[in-house]
Amino acid sequence: MKYSQRIILKNGKECCLRNGTESDGQAVLDNFNLTHEETDYLLFYPDENSFDLEKESRFLKEKSESKNEIEIIALVDNVVVGTAGIGPVGPEYKVRHRAQFGMGIAKEFWGLGIGQALMAACIECAKAAGYSQLELEVVTENVRALSLYKKAGFVEYGRNPKGFNSRITGFQDVTYMRLEL
Repeated sequence: MKYSQRIILKNGKECCLRNGTESDGQAVLDNFNLTHEETDYLLFYPDENSFDLEKESRFLKEKSESKNEIEIIALVDNVVVGTAGIGPVGPEYKVRHRAQFGMGIAKEFWGLGIGQALMAACIECAKAAGYSQLELEVVTENVRALSLYKKAGFVEYGRNPKGFNSRITGFQDVTYMRLEL
């Protein structure tokens, strides 16, 4: 699956959204570790990341060659400042209509429109891949993300009161959301 778009951010800078490629491995790995260090709302802590440069590069190569998965990177001044992607819930017939969505953006670039653009790109790609439902999990206290997802049409379908166990705050509620495509 291929994707490429240029957008103008709220600060006037240009942002390129495109497939992550094998050669982006180090930049994406660095962005992953940064974004997961800057917020307590993402699934992993940087020290739990099992990817090294070789695994990250292979992951990006596989995603760029897939017909139903994608990893989109956001570049500002040729620096990876965010990533977002979709992948199948599973290959089984009963769940192959469902895709999972996730993203992370460097804190310095929050509020500029990158999250909205990455999400819209992933929704477009999920539709093109033939999925009929896009799903995500979000920490319930992450009101900015919840607002963004609701604006895009995602609806809550459940909560897990002990979905995450934060090293900082203890248990966090997780909200499950879905978007019919």
